[in-house]
Amino acid sequence: MLKKIFFSIVLLILIAATLWIYRVEVVVWAIPKIIKFTEPVAEYKEVVWPEGPSAPELPLQDRKPNIILILADDLGFNDVSLYNGGAGDGTLMTPNIDRIGKEGVQFNNGYAASASCSPSRASLMTGRYATRFGYEFTPFYSIGRTIFKWMDEIENPLIRTQFAEVSEENFIGDEGYAGMPSSEITIAEVLKQQGYYNAHIGKWHLGDTKGQLPTDQGFDDSLQLLSPLYLPKDDPDVVNAYTDAGVDRMVWAASQFSVRFNGGGSYEPGGYITDFYTDEALKVIKNNKNRPFFLYLGHFAPHNPLQALKEDYDHFHHLTKEDDHGLRVYSAMIRSLDRSVGKVLDALDEYDLSENTLIIFSSDNGGANYIHLSDINKPYRGWKLNHFEGGLHIPFMAKWPTEIKPGTIFDHPIHQNDIFSTFAAAADASIPNDRIIDGKNIIPYIKENKPPHETLFWRSGRLQTVLHDQWKMIVDKNQNKKWLFDLSNDPTERNNLVDQMSEKVKLLENLLEEHNSQQVEPNFMSVIATPVRLDKHDGEEWTEDDEYTFWDN
Repeated sequence: MLKKIFFSIVLLILIAATLWIYRVEVVVWAIPKIIKFTEPVAEYKEVVWPEGPSAPELPLQDRKPNIILILADDLGFNDVSLYNGGAGDGTLMTPNIDRIGKEGVQFNNGYAASASCSPSRASLMTGRYATRFGYEFTPFYSIGRTIFKWMDEIENPLIRTQFAEVSEENFIGDEGYAGMPSSEITIAEVLKQQGYYNAHIGKWHLGDTKGQLPTDQGFDDSLQLLSPLYLPKDDPDVVNAYTDAGVDRMVWAASQFSVRFNGGGSYEPGGYITDFYTDEALKVIKNNKNRPFFLYLGHFAPHNPLQALKEDYDHFHHLTKEDDHGLRVYSAMIRSLDRSVGKVLDALDEYDLSENTLIIFSSDNGGANYIHLSDINKPYRGWKLNHFEGGLHIPFMAKWPTEIKPGTIFDHPIHQNDIFSTFAAAADASIPNDRIIDGKNIIPYIKENKPPHETLFWRSGRLQTVLHDQWKMIVDKNQNKKWLFDLSNDPTERNNLVDQMSEKVKLLENLLEEHNSQQVEPNFMSVIATPVRLDKHDGEEWTEDDEYTFWDN
């Protein structure tokens, strides 16, 4: 009897110790059973998009232009061959994405509105710095605090959590994803007043409660990404790549293969989601070819989890080394993204809409360090979540044959805030006059080759950045450190001049202070400060000389 008790106690201790050692994995495993969006998913059902007029009311040259925004997710500057001639190992080409820049304008210095998803999307939808309306951070479910606290103890002692200071309002719980304030006016709402039919397809990431859905914010219809899987993990047509990063483990555990239409119940998409979204976008274009439309195609690619179609994976058959697998899957994902852009452009040609369509392609931020690939933001330092160029300097191009001369190259900095004002001007729509709109209509600046901005800003808590007249200063208040770069001579941010240019530092500090005085307090507090290295991805070993900035969220 005593032996049984003894061995039972030992067994319980071993189980408890195992759970403690692998507590991140335990919580990650539990996520699908806890959070709201992993409810049962219905079988695929066909999306029925409304049809516009059977014939155009006006000749094409007299109609307002069609407007298309294609936004990739976590696409690095080096992932588009227009900028580097070939990504991946040099064989990944993106001829269709490139075509937008070649037949229109290639922005060599296009900047994301934020180094992370939600604030960036909030800015491009409103034309305003998201800090003007308190949408400074990306919200997450309350289970995240447990994961981050345990990661704090396990993975990196530099991670700082501050949950004791944070109220329950900071977390989403059962109330849905904390979204952009419904008082903000989106570009879809502006275009709707001009008679546009507005369709959203893909990622939204700006709220899923009443008042915050795409259909509450100016879109007539929305086919919305609910949970990020490109295909079920065991689908015979998919090839998966995993890393041991905490973020990657969490996404794999928590994700389902699901979408919803106009806020309804979740159901399975009709195939690999990049292609599925594309096929639905083609239906929108066909059904609305006789009236002005705005199509926001928010692709999830190439965000993790890394999943590619086998046929795209097989295209990169020469990548055969064991450590090439992740790169091969990632390259295949971008191949499908490029195929999507090509199909959209071909559809515009098929329906004779190309001449009268303004199309912009961009990414919400730079490539992420947690997918364990080295060169996705090359030649820039840094990643998604920090303010070095790798996190903010993104692929950005536009095409509008009647207004933009093919082959234009524009070197002045532009910002995703500019998308709002450019689309509004194209539709001859009035922008709100009861609030500050930070973006500019960039078409006149392209034609005159003039800079639309003298100064640009970014803020994520204690990580704050100003770019003024090619001088860029990054301030990390978590470690009381500054970097100053002359981007005109040092675009890859190698030479920190902060100790040599005190007057320039003072000028930029004043600009940043003035900007901050115009912003509002965040709607919810930052709960974690995570170090993001500049020159290594998350899968590489830390050393004492690693340079990093903290990311507040």
